[in-house]
Amino acid sequence: MTTVELTTGQALVRFLAVQYTERDGQRHRLIDSCWGIFGHGNVAGLGQALVESGQGPGAPLPFHQGRNEQAMVHAAVGFARQNNRLSAQAVTTSIGPGATNLVTGAALATVNRLPVLLLPGDAFASRVPDPVLQQLEVPYAGDVSVNDALRPVSRYFDRVTRPEALIPAALSAMRVLADPAETGAVTLALPQDVQAEAYEWPREFFAERVWRVGRPGLEPEVLAQAAEAVRAARRPLLVAGGGVHHSEAEEALRVLADTTGIPVASTQAGKGSLRHDHPCDVGGLGHTGTAVADELARSADLVIGVGTRWTDFTTASATLFAAPEVRFVNLNVTSFDGHKLGALPALADARAGLEALAGALRGYRVTPDYEAEYARGKERWERVVAEAFAAHPLDEKARPSQTQVLGALDTVVGDEDVVINAAGSMPGDLHKLWRARSARQYHLEYGYSCMGYEIPAAIGVRMAAPERPVWALVGDGTYLMLPTEIVTAVQEGVNINVVLVQNHGYASIGGLSEQTGAERFGTAYRFRDAEGGYTGAPLPVDLAANAASLGMEVLRAATYTELREALAAARASDRPTCVHVETDTSPAVPAPGAEAWWDVVVAETSGRTAARAAREEYERQRTRQRRHL
Repeated sequence: MTTVELTTGQALVRFLAVQYTERDGQRHRLIDSCWGIFGHGNVAGLGQALVESGQGPGAPLPFHQGRNEQAMVHAAVGFARQNNRLSAQAVTTSIGPGATNLVTGAALATVNRLPVLLLPGDAFASRVPDPVLQQLEVPYAGDVSVNDALRPVSRYFDRVTRPEALIPAALSAMRVLADPAETGAVTLALPQDVQAEAYEWPREFFAERVWRVGRPGLEPEVLAQAAEAVRAARRPLLVAGGGVHHSEAEEALRVLADTTGIPVASTQAGKGSLRHDHPCDVGGLGHTGTAVADELARSADLVIGVGTRWTDFTTASATLFAAPEVRFVNLNVTSFDGHKLGALPALADARAGLEALAGALRGYRVTPDYEAEYARGKERWERVVAEAFAAHPLDEKARPSQTQVLGALDTVVGDEDVVINAAGSMPGDLHKLWRARSARQYHLEYGYSCMGYEIPAAIGVRMAAPERPVWALVGDGTYLMLPTEIVTAVQEGVNINVVLVQNHGYASIGGLSEQTGAERFGTAYRFRDAEGGYTGAPLPVDLAANAASLGMEVLRAATYTELREALAAARASDRPTCVHVETDTSPAVPAPGAEAWWDVVVAETSGRTAARAAREEYERQRTRQRRHL
């Protein structure tokens, strides 16, 4: 066996540069590049290794300089999602706060089943300099560091305490990252002395390795049961989740819908699985869903979930699927999700499963009455969308509403654009109203609903698809959480567009606070009043000026007409651009209300009228919850 002497950091960089995935005959770099912020815990190890490997054109592992560790993970997640989980990025940090800043991003990646490789530095394995700067001392356990906070949010975790331990750890990390049923955040904690330690590595460790991403098919018996269940149903409904996109199963879904007429609703992650104008597309499902989709769900006797993990927003906190006889078939690559809701678990790749199901249902079609029913519902909802998006001539000088902001954007984007959002009131409006025109246009991170995701994720998406215009939609609350990667976009010339909506606070939580009897406490960005609350004048914060100070071109819009012009100019710009707009928080045409419930607990006892009324409504809604066993 021939060997080569390298440090552990150098060996890891060389190893990552030759890892590939392959699906359907197409090969992809598994680890495309590495984000990083250097400190004493990784600068002399991975930092030196990256310099050693070279950073010019064609570098083995290109490096991207970040400003915030959480944001770097978000960028990597956006990149992986745009690449259908077939290509990912790594993130390296120092020890201490650099490592703990990874936790939120790691949780987001794992919740959403998206791959990212985390490489935090760690305290000395030798423990000679002990404690080192930023080291957390745990009196009852000498082998614990802050990196252990990443264990519960990682799909795989290992601490590499000797150079040779990197070999099994790195191979296991790649296996998990490339496995659709296992993927998420993968953490290799790297003690700083081990990173710089030399070792004689077997050369075969650095040979090209291809991790095949297969398309496991349905077992014949399960396929027969699923097809029989569909044929026996009077009112079937298919729910498209994010797995449809990850599997690139959109065409297979369209063929199934075309031939069977089964209506298709979508989760936040699955929206866009069918184009908005496909006859079978009935829009978003659940608490943020459309009226037509939710009505179909209430009366469905069979629900086919494809690539969804059935969150409480999708099921309306277990109140949506109300028919006594309703049954579920879950087409999913993971057993964990396939068995939810007492379903028939149809364990397979989404594309392979949909193709097989379409074949087994040859000659089957839902009744004409059922098709006509959901077609009428779809037409009614389209009128709701048009009204919410429309500019109103009598209000030409008025601030646009949030839904009018989306309407203006709708007139500007093309099929190739990507629209990114994650938190606040906008996900609900988008899920109900957005007209998704292509499979990758609608990019909502709603598994973790993490404020601050949008801007760094937009950078990751644009890196993955530099030919596609990318829009990060953010409210003022989300913007203030994590605007730092604007500097990265400017530095790297990553042309993203940020639509910054100023509504002076946490609009979504303000509404939820009112509904639950908390009276919008602590949700407005205002000065304190005489009683100590936050009901004074709006804060004199100029977020547009802030974005400009970070290097963005900034366009301010005060009216709907100015907004449309600014959005068009941003799309045509060749540099990172921010469109700032202050919205009307009490518009003449408000956003459509929720079509289904969401269980957020209300105080069981209170001396305040608002809380008592909210509890009464809460108890009424809870009576509709059920378990699907």
